[in-house]
Amino acid sequence: MKKAKNFSRWIGLACLVMASTTLGQGPHFVNAKMQNLSARTGLEQQFRAISSRQVEAAWVGYAVPVIPGNRSMCCYESSSNLSSGSNCGRCELEGHQEGARAQSNDSKSVKLESPELLVALFRLIDRNVQKIRVFSPDCELDAGGLPVYWLTDVRPNESVALLSSFVMVKPVQSEEEQSRHMRNSAVAAIALHADTSADRALDQFVAPGQPEALRKNAVFWLGSARGKRGYEVLQRIVREDPSDKVREHAVFALSISKEPQAVDTMIEVAHKDFSSHVRGQALFWLAQKAGQKAVGAITEAIEKDPETEVKRHAVFALSQLPGEEGVPKLIEVARSNRNPAVRKQAIFWLGQSKDPRALEFFEQILLH
Repeated sequence: MKKAKNFSRWIGLACLVMASTTLGQGPHFVNAKMQNLSARTGLEQQFRAISSRQVEAAWVGYAVPVIPGNRSMCCYESSSNLSSGSNCGRCELEGHQEGARAQSNDSKSVKLESPELLVALFRLIDRNVQKIRVFSPDCELDAGGLPVYWLTDVRPNESVALLSSFVMVKPVQSEEEQSRHMRNSAVAAIALHADTSADRALDQFVAPGQPEALRKNAVFWLGSARGKRGYEVLQRIVREDPSDKVREHAVFALSISKEPQAVDTMIEVAHKDFSSHVRGQALFWLAQKAGQKAVGAITEAIEKDPETEVKRHAVFALSQLPGEEGVPKLIEVARSNRNPAVRKQAIFWLGQSKDPRALEFFEQILLH
């Protein structure tokens, strides 16, 4: 028993040492034919030199500074906010699924400081890039026996330029889905760069005239990753962009932004956007944020918005609030709102709530 405990502690320490080392030096590769090359003379030049002669499958990768935040990117095509620390698992780059499979060790995870680097990997075959992957350095990467060209001395702005070249290319029809997936991965990687060139690239991606799918993807990352600068762009989009769909997506991006002003901007959209659908979506995402500002904006929409459909969206938004806030407001609407369609909607969502206060309200209606 004692030996087992010691072994578990040893494994945990090994994970900690491995992750701490990779934070400064890039990921830990296994089953890889490694070759280190410098990109000091230019990333684009070195990358194209490798890809132009690579017929068989291989990977090219490098590391650049990542934006601050608790981000662990293991076995995902793009980033998601997770608690910091290595899971000491293994990601198989040559797995059958698009997202590589993770094989977790039995040892408990060790909490670490947030990674300082972003690892970008490109899969080459037949002299072309087939796939782009994004990882944090605390992942152990299994290359499946393929060559891995690891590039050092990479400048962040040159990385953004290289990744952007895969975003702006129009896909061949037969490869449209694969190309779209690769563009999305490239946009995610760019958004996670701790460099102002990433902001300029995202500005280009969200500009009117770009494909709608690209604009919406870039809008998401503005809210998710780019902080105050991203919020400022989103604010401009919801106020000025001619596309209802892009403005609607920008409202969602505001809902995941950590900037405190984002709630005020969402309330502004709920009041002023000329599209009733966008106003309704703003109310829905406000409900997910909750808070007194959000509740006030939702109830005001029920009372004052000229469109019944927006009022219905607002009633639904009330149903999404925590019970201590939403149920009393729904009862109030069901009792006194002058619009019968709105009252009916409130009664419906009260019935779905299964809240004792809703049951008491129904009893009062039926018995009087």
